[in-house]
Amino acid sequence: MTMHRDTHLRTHCAIDPDGRVTFRLPPGPALRPQLLLRLRPQKGRPETTLHLLDLEPGRAGGQLHAVLEPHPALDEGRWDLYLLPEPEAERQRLRPGLRDLRVLVDGHLRDRPSPVAVRVPYVTKDGFLALRAWRRTAHAEVRAIDVTEQALTVEARLHGAELHEGATVRLRLRGSDTVRDLRPRIDDDGRGFSFTAGPEDLTGSTAGPGRIWDAFVRPAADAPPVRIGRLLDDVADRKHVFVYPALTAGGSSSRPYYTVDNDLAIEVTPAESPICPK
Repeated sequence: MTMHRDTHLRTHCAIDPDGRVTFRLPPGPALRPQLLLRLRPQKGRPETTLHLLDLEPGRAGGQLHAVLEPHPALDEGRWDLYLLPEPEAERQRLRPGLRDLRVLVDGHLRDRPSPVAVRVPYVTKDGFLALRAWRRTAHAEVRAIDVTEQALTVEARLHGAELHEGATVRLRLRGSDTVRDLRPRIDDDGRGFSFTAGPEDLTGSTAGPGRIWDAFVRPAADAPPVRIGRLLDDVADRKHVFVYPALTAGGSSSRPYYTVDNDLAIEVTPAESPICPK
């Protein structure tokens, strides 16, 4: 039997509380190795954004290491990692080694300034190391979702901004100009809030089954909407990991879920035939 050896390098990474990411690779013969981060382009589009880090030898000829500083923040998207043995050399895709993401687990407990920048190393579907990045002026982090027979309630906390008088939660019907404004309950510190949506908010005369509501909060009456989602932990893709029950009433099911960007949305479908949203 022929054994096929995986020749891709294993790369260890760790994140510190400030968002600094340290990468470590085995030593090699190259004199000027670099770590290349490539922002993955949309399908059919050319790559436009690259970020290079010098790989430095550790003490006594140990592992090579490179540090991705927290500033400047990376553009939002998925970043693939490669080794460049020499400048202009052929890229070598990197496999994951040990990923120390312990500081991310309770990341939602720390208030974040604006802009809110997040980085989560993860393993791609084909087994390579990549980095998921978000960069937003402000962000509302979901803390809990509770679904009962009468309504669904969301608890969240605003990062990078504060809630003021006139703040509202806005549900926007995807693909239309239809919005529903809900009055949130705001914590004393002006950051935490919660809101409740019932069947009448999610269906009604203008939004029948088979529709999707995207969730935002407006910190003040004249402020731009801030997306509600869940970004501040160690889960890079949570759509199929966090699954919630549906609120069923009037022949329709309303189910909260996280999109492919980890943003909060609510799908409304006929009670007997759910759809597969994006």
